[in-house]
Amino acid sequence: MSPWLVLAGLGAFHGLNPAMGWLFAVALGLHRNSRRIVFLSLLPIALGHAVSIALLVFAVVVVGLIVDQRILEIMAGMLLLGWAAYHAVYGHRHRVRVGMQTGMLGLGFWSFLMATSHGAGLMLVPVIIPLCLASGSAGELTAAGSLPVSLAAIGVHMAAMLGLTAAIAIGVYEWIGLAFLRRGWINLDAIWIAALAATGLILIA
Repeated sequence: MSPWLVLAGLGAFHGLNPAMGWLFAVALGLHRNSRRIVFLSLLPIALGHAVSIALLVFAVVVVGLIVDQRILEIMAGMLLLGWAAYHAVYGHRHRVRVGMQTGMLGLGFWSFLMATSHGAGLMLVPVIIPLCLASGSAGELTAAGSLPVSLAAIGVHMAAMLGLTAAIAIGVYEWIGLAFLRRGWINLDAIWIAALAATGLILIA
């Protein structure tokens, strides 16, 4: 599968997950009785998510310029496994709480913390590293080749996330309502933990 499709798929998964923003955008819009608030909420949600994954991706690229590729893969794999274990044991206990009276700045900070706590940027690393290697001379990580590829990867990921987040938020606000959540919802956290662990094992192996 194309790495770019994987990046878009991960973005869509984040957009589908209510913990990543659409639920908060809908709730804030309903609280203030404003469709405009739903739309405006998407901007800080997207920005906070983008900053979180960008910091992680760029940190990994910088480390990759110094250490061997195989060592970097093992380090990333161990970090993914550790994050999966932490999220499985403690993730549900350490939810980021922001009141419904928060402004756009607070919402952006909340989105940043949520993306970071879920390890959103970590899942991009196994996809972005090969892309950066392919763009560098002699198949090596270079600053000149990695930066534009990393920015493009983050852009693809964010476009998919924001598109699905917006579609769900507006659909729920305008037509569906939040009552359907009481009847059940897919445990996306469990799927995410399994994906983190599986990706970590693949990188190490």
